Amino acid sequence: MKNVKVSFNSPVILGFTLACFAVMLLSIVTGGASNRALFSVYASPLSDPLTYLRLFGHVLGHGGWDHFMGNIMLILIVGPLLEEKYGSRNILTVIAVTALVTGIINVIIFPHSQLLGASGVVFAFILLSSLTCIKDGQIPLTFILVAVLYIGQQIFDGIFVSDNVSNLTHIVGGIVGTILGYSMNKGGVKKA
Repeated sequence: MKNVKVSFNSPVILGFTLACFAVMLLSIVTGGASNRALFSVYASPLSDPLTYLRLFGHVLGHGGWDHFMGNIMLILIVGPLLEEKYGSRNILTVIAVTALVTGIINVIIFPHSQLLGASGVVFAFILLSSLTCIKDGQIPLTFILVAVLYIGQQIFDGIFVSDNVSNLTHIVGGIVGTILGYSMNKGGVKKA
C-alpha cells in the first residue's frame, strides 16, 4: 500500500457528476428556480437562447437528492468502464446526443411538462454497456435480455403506473445508447 494515489480516472463521468452535484446545490439555494430556468426542458420560444441551453442542460438538473443519487450511482458504476472502452470524447458525445434527443422529443410530445434528470443518460449507458462485447455482427444475448427487461419495464410502467417518471425518456435514452453503441462497435471501437 506504499505510494497509493487517487486517480482522476474518468474525466467525463467525474466532470458530469460534479456538474450535476453543483446544479443540485444551486437548485437548493435558489429554491428550484435554477432548475426551472436552466436545467429542465419544456416548450419555449425558439427565439429564447435559453431554449437551446435547456435542450442539453436538463440532464444536469434533478428534482431532489433521491433522484440525484439514483441516477449518479448508476452513472458512476457503469460510466467509467464505458469511458475506458470508448474514450472520453465518445462518452461525452453519448451524453450530449442523449440530452438533445430526449429534450427534443419531450418538447414535441409533452410540451407542457418539464423534464429534468440524467435518467435518459443512465439508460443509454445501460444499453451501451450491454453492447461492449459485440463482435463480427453478432448481437450479444445479454444485450437482448437487457433491452427486453429494461425497455419492457418502462413500457409496462408507462402504461400501468401513474407516477412522475418519464418512461419515454428512459426508452429514448436506451435507443440512443443502442444506436451509438452499435455504430461505435461497428468495425472496431475507435477511442476518442
